[in-house]
Amino acid sequence: MRAPAERVRAALADYDGTRRRMLTEQFSEYRVTDGGDGTVARVHWKLAATTKRVRDQDVVVTATPDGGLVESDANSSMVTTWTVHPAEAGVSTVRVRSSWDGATGIGGFFERTFAPKGLRRIHEGLIGRLDAELSAG
Repeated sequence: MRAPAERVRAALADYDGTRRRMLTEQFSEYRVTDGGDGTVARVHWKLAATTKRVRDQDVVVTATPDGGLVESDANSSMVTTWTVHPAEAGVSTVRVRSSWDGATGIGGFFERTFAPKGLRRIHEGLIGRLDAELSAG
């Protein structure tokens, strides 16, 4: 990311502004239902992992002591953690990690095989838009 870590952290925590602008086409019905400044927030969205797999997510956001953000979906076991680390002068590394208790059986096999790739694509899109937003401003 071509921006200092503090600026990136602030942008990620801005659920009413920057986060709304960095959403990709997989997100719909986005709204901040409480807070929005990143210290504690509650945000709702629908995430279309595929055209047939749309998840209604009610996300509780908490900040970690090191400035990271933890997004916990109240409707499922999904937890996404965003961390930002300074890399060099004016450059940062953004990491995003999602975990959840997956399905079992044959459905679980396909979920474990394809869901991580789909989430990676979605997160890469979000990070790309964040980078563009911060580079423009």
